[in-house]
Amino acid sequence: MASRIFGDPADWPDQDLIGLSDEFSLPMVIDAYTAGVFPMPLDVAGRQEMGWFSPVERGILPLDELRVTRSLRKMIKRYEVTFDTAFGEVVRRCADPSREGAWIDDRIVDTYTALHIRGLAHSVEARNADGELVGGLYGVAIGGLFAGESMFHDQQRGRDASKTALVALVERLRTAGGPRLLDVQWSTPHLASLGVVEVSRTDYLARLSEALTLPSLTFGP
Repeated sequence: MASRIFGDPADWPDQDLIGLSDEFSLPMVIDAYTAGVFPMPLDVAGRQEMGWFSPVERGILPLDELRVTRSLRKMIKRYEVTFDTAFGEVVRRCADPSREGAWIDDRIVDTYTALHIRGLAHSVEARNADGELVGGLYGVAIGGLFAGESMFHDQQRGRDASKTALVALVERLRTAGGPRLLDVQWSTPHLASLGVVEVSRTDYLARLSEALTLPSLTFGP
């Protein structure tokens, strides 16, 4: 599955970072996701470059293997979940520079907002009883792929709110049917506890090729 921009996966280096660029555009991002690649800004010798990643071991969440604990099921009842009602706010909350490991810069915000306008990026929001946004996530959806980008929760008022958004997303994808693919980029102990597993780059690209044959889901309020 050779990419017009990123070439043949057989020629990619045996590492997660497969390339760097000064350029960053909407066509590049769309091509990247359909090729199994995603962008992330990097500081390279004091210069801001765009890194392009295709992890050797990719984190995915099999839709039938999501683990929902009894305590999480109780917390889910506290929130109302919506789709695409506050995309900009979700991205801004995820981009909060005070967060540990913050990486989302203005280029990412602007480009993913453009993707959202085109119907290729979506948010899932979790709101409390007062209607306040206390957690959520956003990602890119093309065909049967949903590539999760980032998630957040309000530490004071949104316990398990981001997990609630994830559960709702999985349910939406699962009920749509077909070999849909929920990509989380890299696994972490936290994500593994929810059912995320790692697959090889080759396996991921095969799953992606199949997922891209499916019709895109309709998200929305």
